[in-house]
Amino acid sequence: MLDYSVLDAVLDAAHIKYKTDEPMRLHTTFKIGGPADRFVSVENAEQLKTVLRALRENGMPYLVLGNGSNMLVPDDGLRGAVIVLDGEFKQISLTDDNTVLCGSGAMLAALCGFARSNTLTGLEFAWGIPGAVGGALYMNAGAYGGEMKQVVKRVFYMDEDGTQGVLSGDALGYGYRKSAFMGTGKIILKAELALSHGVETEISAMMDDLMQRRKSKQPVELPSAGSVFKRPEGHFAGALVEQCGLKGCTVGGAQVSEKHAGFIVNIGGATCADVEALIAHIQRVVMKETGVALEPEVRRVHL
Repeated sequence: MLDYSVLDAVLDAAHIKYKTDEPMRLHTTFKIGGPADRFVSVENAEQLKTVLRALRENGMPYLVLGNGSNMLVPDDGLRGAVIVLDGEFKQISLTDDNTVLCGSGAMLAALCGFARSNTLTGLEFAWGIPGAVGGALYMNAGAYGGEMKQVVKRVFYMDEDGTQGVLSGDALGYGYRKSAFMGTGKIILKAELALSHGVETEISAMMDDLMQRRKSKQPVELPSAGSVFKRPEGHFAGALVEQCGLKGCTVGGAQVSEKHAGFIVNIGGATCADVEALIAHIQRVVMKETGVALEPEVRRVHL
């Protein structure tokens, strides 16, 4: 049993906002997840450093949360602290004519809108991805032929001990849905993005077109965590799932989307256990019928 008295005292003394037993279903796009023991909002790097020190000294686990768009949170919730990057971490600005400095707490939608309003092109592919910038940088999010690695110049981060650093170029380790940040404990603070000047009407037209395509093909009207599985080499996960007759397959409140078989949707009251059982069933059936192993893209969080 964790003793939160010392952590709470530190947070109170530093005027850092936090909630107790916060339902994580309110903070994930799946609308699934039990309570987080502590839900902490930090406004700047100094506050983040203070929180990390207190957690480290008290042996408490933590999770840095963006928009909760690619994760599955357990039904019994999360121990330790969930940290949300707010305040300065949501700021977006220009550092020169075609370089955008964006905090990791900003939503991708806000970043794309900022780029469009400054007639900068290169981020249209991200319009409609329901995530925060930090999460997109962490997993090299992409869609419609574009990826974050195509526009990232430098990424600023904080280590677990509070020291800060910068990665750029090959050191970012970007590949398909992966980066050098995975498994390191490094927390992404902000990033510089190199874009190009374009024509606002053309940028808007492309963004509108991609959004229409997304809405027509994906189940955006229901809670989900986006694409459930990574793309297997030489295949499309959704096509394999559909080929195996699993469209509409349901476990509890979790269902393989009838609109796009690459998605699992929450049709009402779905639990983490429902989703996990459905994922395991899909993997078994697809492996048996096609010989292809599907690897989940959605991240199951343990704290």
